[in-house]
Amino acid sequence: MAGQTTHRGAERALLEDFSLEMTGKDVAGLEEAAASIPPGTRVNVTFLGNEDLPMRVGAAAAVRRLGFVPVPHISARRLGSQAELEEFLGALAAEAAVEDAFVVAGDPAEPMGPYDDSLALIGSGLLGRYGIRQVGISGYPEGHPEIDSARLWTVLLQKCAALQAQNLQPTIITQFGFDVDPVLDWLADLRRRGVDAPVRIGVPGPAGVKRLLAFARRFGVASSAGIVHKYGFSLANLLGTAGPDRFVGELARRLDAADHGPVQLHFYTFGGLKATAEWVRKAAAA
Repeated sequence: MAGQTTHRGAERALLEDFSLEMTGKDVAGLEEAAASIPPGTRVNVTFLGNEDLPMRVGAAAAVRRLGFVPVPHISARRLGSQAELEEFLGALAAEAAVEDAFVVAGDPAEPMGPYDDSLALIGSGLLGRYGIRQVGISGYPEGHPEIDSARLWTVLLQKCAALQAQNLQPTIITQFGFDVDPVLDWLADLRRRGVDAPVRIGVPGPAGVKRLLAFARRFGVASSAGIVHKYGFSLANLLGTAGPDRFVGELARRLDAADHGPVQLHFYTFGGLKATAEWVRKAAAA
């Protein structure tokens, strides 16, 4: 009984100060979910190719208006010029008082402007000039389908060093997965390499099984029959839904602060903001 109580306490602690993700088109969904989201929650706003600057800035402003902390994504390869980046950063500062951002290379195979990747964007020195104080970067516990492991580690360390040299606080947000084992191995490796930045482990919010697997294939996430069974759903029931109960519970049980450092959760809201926020609220209260 004492062990179960300790496990529940660890799970509740892990569910504190979680973050969420939304697109520029999800403002109505955020408004619907707002009552279920704790004030001050960090909400990431994606930078998709089918959205424009006013939509992205408007979404960040809505996050701030509703009492949350906007964390806009900045996609390096989707930026056509330095002027476009500065226009975006200026609008975010003016309309949403943004101090946090998440930088990614982005999907285009070839950059649309001067920034080849997120390291080049960080190296521009413009983030801090427009009031950004904390910068999220990507982590890949299961690797990247197009980048080898050695390169991923090299670039991650370079980005952390570049941010710290500019007095910016790095935070690492990982790709989502269905298996705790590679997450724990990657965290231990990260700390052995001397990185003490806080990490937010990517977790899919509750969603349809078919939808989860579609996103897994898109992002190169392992989804073999054995792994998805451990996660809590079956490939034979693609019409069902699944939540991260088992994943979060096992992660809470096995995390060790000495080996894994500061860890929180970042929810990818494939099944919607409200469904994810309500799952977190119920899980924390269980």
